Amino acid sequence: MKRYDVIVIGGGHNGLVCAAYLARAGKRVLVLERRERVGGAAVSEEVFPGFRFSVFSYVVSLLRPEIIRELDLPRHGLHILPLESTLTPLPNGDYLAQWNDHDRNRRELARHSLRDAEAYDEFGLLLHQMARVIQPILRMAPPDPASLRPRELLELVRLGRYFEHIGEKRFNALWKLLTMSSADYLDEWFETEALKATKAASGIIGTLLGPRSPGTAYVLLHHYMGELDGVFRAWGFAKGGNGSVSAAIAAAATSFGAEIRASCPVMNVVVQDGKARGVVLEGGEEISANGVVSGADPRRTFLGLVGEKHLPEAFVQSIRRFKFRGASAKVNLALGELPNFTCLPGRGAHLRGAVSVSPSVAYLERAYDEGKYGEFSRRPYMDIVIPSMLDPAMAPPGKHVMSIFVQYAPYQQRGGWTDERREALGDAVVDALSEYAPNLKSAILHRQVITPADIERVVGLSEGNIFQGELSLQQMFFLRPAPAWARYRTPIEGLWQCGAGTHPGGGVMGASGRNAAFELLRERR
Repeated sequence: MKRYDVIVIGGGHNGLVCAAYLARAGKRVLVLERRERVGGAAVSEEVFPGFRFSVFSYVVSLLRPEIIRELDLPRHGLHILPLESTLTPLPNGDYLAQWNDHDRNRRELARHSLRDAEAYDEFGLLLHQMARVIQPILRMAPPDPASLRPRELLELVRLGRYFEHIGEKRFNALWKLLTMSSADYLDEWFETEALKATKAASGIIGTLLGPRSPGTAYVLLHHYMGELDGVFRAWGFAKGGNGSVSAAIAAAATSFGAEIRASCPVMNVVVQDGKARGVVLEGGEEISANGVVSGADPRRTFLGLVGEKHLPEAFVQSIRRFKFRGASAKVNLALGELPNFTCLPGRGAHLRGAVSVSPSVAYLERAYDEGKYGEFSRRPYMDIVIPSMLDPAMAPPGKHVMSIFVQYAPYQQRGGWTDERREALGDAVVDALSEYAPNLKSAILHRQVITPADIERVVGLSEGNIFQGELSLQQMFFLRPAPAWARYRTPIEGLWQCGAGTHPGGGVMGASGRNAAFELLRERR
């Protein structure tokens, strides 16, 4: 029977990235994916005849440029199309637009506030600098500050020197971003409500936190670290949908010799004498390996696939305390015609970018008020793209697909996520968006509503959290997912983690998979 060097559990993008780097280093790697296709939450599917959707994750920005370069993903089919703008329609019929063109963007901001137009470049420069400060930390395995191991002590010293060299001013700015709320942070920079709200919305994505909750400024920075062709905060759409990102990484992995098997759900990790020896599939097949890497989230990995009996009690309790609290939903629409926004009627460049329903910070906070009490928001924050405007192959000629990211729709829904509540959420989303595009309802041909419970059931993300665990200060860096176990290792010898539940966290980034592969290879050497 063939024995592998490493088995990777889960064919999500982090698992695929990890497998690609391990195979590139000459390891015999097997990837096991429970679904019929790889990609995890980064998949493209023809949900309705002729209409293809990025069903769950839907835009590309956070994917690390070093991964694109090192795995040569464009050669394997990755093609990212830039989003041109962000439109925020306002209840009074006006709008705020943010454009890729600097001069056009400045004129638009000045139309709302000369002060904000002046401050915007300085704000953008500072966040660009903060993103560059954080970038090297994204690529490292977090050292444990309580460890006495010489290597980790040396890394702590290096990390201290790194922060010492960034200067007091930048360190203070970074500390604000790590601890403040996104709304309070933006209040220091801008006065236009729609501008503050649209920026603050980046700080609440994937969390059950409001724009005035401490720590959301870091989530804003996390999304600001997106980079396309060297441009920070640049967002794009993968031609063919986000499934093409996963397909490109999978193609790179197989080109290096990795083996990928879909429709192979893992039942448990085989642990003998405190060491991971392989896995058992749900059908009973046992596959042996010298090591196992799990791309599943910490709860599924340790409390499900491994089992508490193999783990220290203190570690089990840390995993039990790890917060997920999924609060994001998705509504995918097949349209017979384009939405006609009253603030900018007709077809235009604004439909080739994102549309953000975030007219004010108060609007976002009220949406959060419903979410924190276990109800979905009747007037939610929405981030909308129309992929068929960038890639016409996503829909039949003359028709379109619309992707709507929705916040808040908490996993712990009062009364549970029944079919009726799912459709009620879809109705609320369509009603709220129709206030800005009145023709939307009549344009809808098909509708798919995805709740956090659906994300958990289909993709396997606990509580439907798109980051495999909240990005909060107590769950970052050397605390993600548990103190003393943030370096992709686990209490079981030969068992590793590579999912977004590890540092540096979620989004279609791939950094966790790359970091885990490098740590495993370093230890094997």
